[in-house]
Amino acid sequence: MIWPFCAPYTRVTIRPMRLLEGLLAHAPSVSVAGRSLSAERLLSAASAVAGDVGGAATVAVDATPTLETVVAVTGALMSGAAVVPVPADAGTAEREHILRDSGAEVTLGNRPEAFASPVPVDVARASGATFAAAAPEAVALVMYTSGTTGAPKGVELTHGTVEAGLDALAEAWDWTPEDRLVHGLPMFHVHGLILGVLGALRHGCSLTHTGRPHPAAYAAARGTLYFGVPTVWSRVCAEPAAARALRPARLLVSGSAPLPAPVFERLYALTGHRPVERYGMTETLITVSSRADGERRPGQVGVPVAGVRTRIVAEDGTEAPRDGEAIGELWVDGPMLLRRYRGIPGEPRTPDGWFRTGDLARIAPDGWHRIVGRASTDLIKCGGYRIGAGEVEDALLAHPAVREAAVIGVPDADLGEAVTAFVVIAGAAVAERELIDFVAAHLSVHKRPRAVHFLDVLPRNAMGKVQKKRLAGPML
Repeated sequence: MIWPFCAPYTRVTIRPMRLLEGLLAHAPSVSVAGRSLSAERLLSAASAVAGDVGGAATVAVDATPTLETVVAVTGALMSGAAVVPVPADAGTAEREHILRDSGAEVTLGNRPEAFASPVPVDVARASGATFAAAAPEAVALVMYTSGTTGAPKGVELTHGTVEAGLDALAEAWDWTPEDRLVHGLPMFHVHGLILGVLGALRHGCSLTHTGRPHPAAYAAARGTLYFGVPTVWSRVCAEPAAARALRPARLLVSGSAPLPAPVFERLYALTGHRPVERYGMTETLITVSSRADGERRPGQVGVPVAGVRTRIVAEDGTEAPRDGEAIGELWVDGPMLLRRYRGIPGEPRTPDGWFRTGDLARIAPDGWHRIVGRASTDLIKCGGYRIGAGEVEDALLAHPAVREAAVIGVPDADLGEAVTAFVVIAGAAVAERELIDFVAAHLSVHKRPRAVHFLDVLPRNAMGKVQKKRLAGPML
């Protein structure tokens, strides 16, 4: 029998459950866009795919929201290959970069327009073949970053890394085989694939992937555990009947981008659930989260999960105080961090083991973390002050007329950078001056926007993150 995720990491207590053991012991079903497979059929179809891979070291998968993707990823992992999920909506240049950079020897998929001569995936095929277990230090996945600071980089995650990350979440969220996980997230990101597919397979719970994350589909799925990004939860709140249908659930989880406080409160009012928020990156998986058995605070992502330590570091390299006010770059360490970037020489961590996230954060005295933004785009130096874009965005979102908000620093001859806001209005029009004065009344006056631009929509990527570099360009 194959156990793709092996060997516990010494800093975390790992339950003695392996990926296939969860499938065999609890026989969860997997459903994607209305098509289902039993655990037995999934294992049999995946074994056939593992045979097709034929010992390849690296296998690319056309990561569409289909049962074929689940079978392809599972089968490639069973074979011992490193799996490279290729975004289903990737353009030609991005796709070619991922295939070339990863060194994929085999491509799996059913769309000839995505790959040249892919090996097709047939979920009806069956095989009883067995394969040797992968070592915990072997690469399980090569996940490509969004490429916001250059060409996308391939993040190598080992079997032990994925196992540790998923087990830490099981402990934080009380995730058990009795759960039914529901989501409709892309299968080429950490959130949708590792947490949303491999998490269900590892922990032996049934999975319903809705194809797309429509509120009605979430409501009809009758799950106990739901994953979504802020855009999904905002749309759920816009359909109160669908939102109320989630009341019987056990846990709603939001991630991949900050959840606006008004959406948090609206979701609570409609569903009776305060959503769990968590923080992570492609390079780190999930390192900080609120807990199923603890409180949830709007705008905050909780405390480190099992085995993780964190710190915030000021610009001068000293550790910033955990007073809830000081802003610094968040550094993390734990068993779920990347091994390396594929094809890029050098160690991705500091000599003493820390990974520099590039995100700005505050840590309160009780250990709760608030993510302020990216160091490259969200630390605004205005008139000698250091301002986190996130707190200005939160203040704008507290105004009843503002549905979405993004804040950046724009070069200014006098101030260095001017706090500049981009907002999407819901309902009645509001004047620029009213929003500026509103922020000044809620925060320190120096943190107010110097200009407010009104947009019909904010530019976002597939996971709902605002693409601020686009705001800094032609939109101005």
